[in-house]
Amino acid sequence: MSNLLNISSSPHVRDHSSTRSIMWDVVLALVPATVFGIYNFGIKAAVLIAVCVVTCLLSEYIWQRCMKLPLTVNDGSAVLTGLLLALNLSATFPIWMAILGSIFAIIIVKQLFGGLGQNFMNPALGARCFLMVSFAGAMTSFTHDGITGATPLAIIKNGDKAQSVADLLAAGDGKAQEATSLLNMFLGSIGGTIGETSALALLIGAAYLLILKIIDWKIPVCYLATFAIFVLLFGGRGFDVTYLAAEFCGGGLLLGAFFMATDYVTSPITPKGKIVFGILLGLLTGIFRVFGASAEGVSYAIIICNLLVPLIERVTIPVPFGKEGLKDGK
Repeated sequence: MSNLLNISSSPHVRDHSSTRSIMWDVVLALVPATVFGIYNFGIKAAVLIAVCVVTCLLSEYIWQRCMKLPLTVNDGSAVLTGLLLALNLSATFPIWMAILGSIFAIIIVKQLFGGLGQNFMNPALGARCFLMVSFAGAMTSFTHDGITGATPLAIIKNGDKAQSVADLLAAGDGKAQEATSLLNMFLGSIGGTIGETSALALLIGAAYLLILKIIDWKIPVCYLATFAIFVLLFGGRGFDVTYLAAEFCGGGLLLGAFFMATDYVTSPITPKGKIVFGILLGLLTGIFRVFGASAEGVSYAIIICNLLVPLIERVTIPVPFGKEGLKDGK
């Protein structure tokens, strides 16, 4: 009798992952970028990160207590939202504005739509766009080593297209020249938001998520590949590898592609849908960066595509094995 097979209902393939473990794995993957951001920008960055995380936790706790909902502050989602929001802000961003953005992320974007699993867009990005619209000046003010100026992406976008990217990045002297070299864009010694400056730190975290299969490769790979093709075709600089590398290392492209576009709640679950989602992200980011007024565009691209997820999933639902498609509308 011991050799008899047990028959149970589906699902037959189970995984030990949980919402909590996934959230904390993503937080762990962001540790390299967070640590480097604090090293790069100093105590102000650490304070801003702590403020955003604590505010998100308190906002979720107070809301759920007032609404008599189950407490979920220990699942890691509020911590991740606060961390992602802080990493998308400048280290000199006013504290009170960061608190306002954190409350907006948790209460407006997340809790008012039913909490984790029901939000229609990434809460951290929703808050970032809210802050960008409300406080554009503070959101686009970046300081590094005491120098306030344009980010490398802005330098490239506003520079003479007849001039090489290497020359544009090397414009200026002293710390300004050092801060805009391509190597420092990869390592992170440049101006920008706390978590977006070091491509190396972000790639380390992305590798961790991909190796553990916390995220699927389809979205980030399709996103980055589509964006690369778009900027090479329409960027106005031809097949310039330095230009492409600067676009990859500068701004929030890597942070968005690996840590926010792959959010389980606001991205498609169908295999084909993930590919379509990634392609749309690459196209929109390319349009915003090449033809838009701003040098960035990742946040708006992801939010717009978040809104398209229901439609993407509807048209990419796999047909069950053995089931024929509709014929003549019947």
